[in-house]
Amino acid sequence: MTLENSPSLWRDAFPIPADNAHKYDRGHLVVFGAERFTGATRLAAESASRIGSGLVTVLSDQQAPTYRSTLPADIMVSEEGLSAINQPSALLAGPGGCSDAQAETLKSADPSVPIILDADAIRLLAEVPSRSNTIVTPHEGEFTRYFGPLRANRKAAAQRAAADFNCVVVLKGPETIIASPDGETVINVTASPYLAKAGTGDVLAGMIAGLVAQGMPPFDAACAGVWLHGKAGQDIGIGLIPQDLIQTLPTLLRGVLS
Repeated sequence: MTLENSPSLWRDAFPIPADNAHKYDRGHLVVFGAERFTGATRLAAESASRIGSGLVTVLSDQQAPTYRSTLPADIMVSEEGLSAINQPSALLAGPGGCSDAQAETLKSADPSVPIILDADAIRLLAEVPSRSNTIVTPHEGEFTRYFGPLRANRKAAAQRAAADFNCVVVLKGPETIIASPDGETVINVTASPYLAKAGTGDVLAGMIAGLVAQGMPPFDAACAGVWLHGKAGQDIGIGLIPQDLIQTLPTLLRGVLS
């Protein structure tokens, strides 16, 4: 069954903290820090924090000084291995790049911890511990590279990839397709041509990962992140830069969730 994305599909699953919640109740996202394109990692980490992840840690052994000097104070930076991170509830890799060393860490991660793979980290899909807990977020070029040709039917291609790899597939585009392994498919039509800009995909990956870190089911988190990302793009319009998407989230979320 294919549905059009809207808040009515995922609003009830959206993570709302209890009155007595503490930060660990709201999840801990670990973002694998890019070695070269550090701005992409920063956008992803900031959007995850803004959408509600209780803690966000950027894991980097080579660029830790850069991240410490450029990230907001609420985002932590660690040079230690993943095993030293306290209670990670989701992992995000790919924004800005994923090194071979980071790939090896992902392959040996706890299979109970969900993984979001973006950009070149999608190459690791067949090797991550539990694909049923995994979301991939390719644009069309990445999809073709890792899953084969789209041909004439984007929806069918996304559904095939989701079933073959037992993961949630977010095939980005003017109409984004969100496909689950069981065949459930949602088409998102909230979009803006002004989202066609470097960095907006990193924001989307961070938003989805931040929701998963809070315990939102992967398919619901993907649908929510895509809709909110597209609606923010529509609301901002001309002059949009990726940071605007992050800044507009509180107002957008109040309108959707109230």
